[in-house]
Amino acid sequence: MALFRRRRSADSTTAFTDFWDAWPALREALTSAVESDQPVPAEVSERLTALVHAVHPDMDWEVGPAPKPGGGGLEDLDLSADVDPGKLLEQLAALDDPSRLDGPAYALTLRPGASEEARIQSERWARSAPEDDQWLFQPVRPADHDRLSSTVRWDDHELDLSHVSVSMRVDHATGKVEVGVYHPDNMFLSERTRERLAEHVALLALGEDDMVRWIGKTAPLDEPPLDPLPPTSMPAVVRQMADMLGGSGGWVTLHGRIPLQGAVEILLRHPLTRRDFPAFTLFVQVVVPYTHMDEDKLPTESSASALDDLEARVTSVLGDNGALFMRQTVGGRRDYRYYLDPESGVLPEFEAVLTDWPEGEVKLRSQMDPSWSQFNAARRPFRRQLGE
Repeated sequence: MALFRRRRSADSTTAFTDFWDAWPALREALTSAVESDQPVPAEVSERLTALVHAVHPDMDWEVGPAPKPGGGGLEDLDLSADVDPGKLLEQLAALDDPSRLDGPAYALTLRPGASEEARIQSERWARSAPEDDQWLFQPVRPADHDRLSSTVRWDDHELDLSHVSVSMRVDHATGKVEVGVYHPDNMFLSERTRERLAEHVALLALGEDDMVRWIGKTAPLDEPPLDPLPPTSMPAVVRQMADMLGGSGGWVTLHGRIPLQGAVEILLRHPLTRRDFPAFTLFVQVVVPYTHMDEDKLPTESSASALDDLEARVTSVLGDNGALFMRQTVGGRRDYRYYLDPESGVLPEFEAVLTDWPEGEVKLRSQMDPSWSQFNAARRPFRRQLGE
């Protein structure tokens, strides 16, 4: 029962190897630039840009101080009514943990922007990074609320971001959130600088991935918004608006019946964007038969327990190298749709978990699928139930 095994892309592997081979020669100059808060020397910048473009031509990069481990401050806590009290206590304890101040001092961040292909490559680049106790290698710019109280300088204007307020509204036609950004100095800025400032504030508040997931438009405001919000509240507001648009993550369970086969139960991730699992490009379908079933041909007794155990073992083996996207149970078989990171080396372990299933022959089908076309096709019949 051999799974499809793929050699690493020669182009991407060469680009990653070349990058990390060059890293020791670039590291000192980049460290000095961050320490002195000065631009990276031109020769080093050109060399680094060439290496990054070899990973993907749409990619950009930046260096700076590493974000503090453990996340931001009180403003980042999830204070919604349905939050798990235990989770909230863990978040509060983490804020008081001195160890959260430890970690790398500097960060090299790739900037894939809105390009999904570039985001896949930036994730692979980060996963291929060597151990470096002084440098953090980030595949995308994360949120950075500390910088929302700092100053930035553009076009000879020094702008204190602590004076920024924002407005947010859902555009139901696009399924995205529109953000307006007001700064008292907007009237003195060029249109381009005002637009850059609006994008910059949203990026610091949400991070690059959530910008792509949820934000359809950012725009500067001439006047303060009627219901002003601090930029630090944007993640919580986006989560609320995402729920209005169909949910901000998790699973949806659907039920139905198929003639001659009985009841069908479908579990799938929804909503799901390419940003959620950028490294997972290998599609694997696993069909597992079961022998103990009820009158609707759904698993019962020992079969139900065995399937639960199998799923738990697969999840443990995959770790952060793969994920279940969809599960369909009907007519004496359970059909799983997984996506894996083909570069992770997890395939043999994944296969080994499935080889000793005692209730019949497990069937597998796999193919490279960077665009998730297999998952999209499987979920297409349920778009109406998903509110799309």
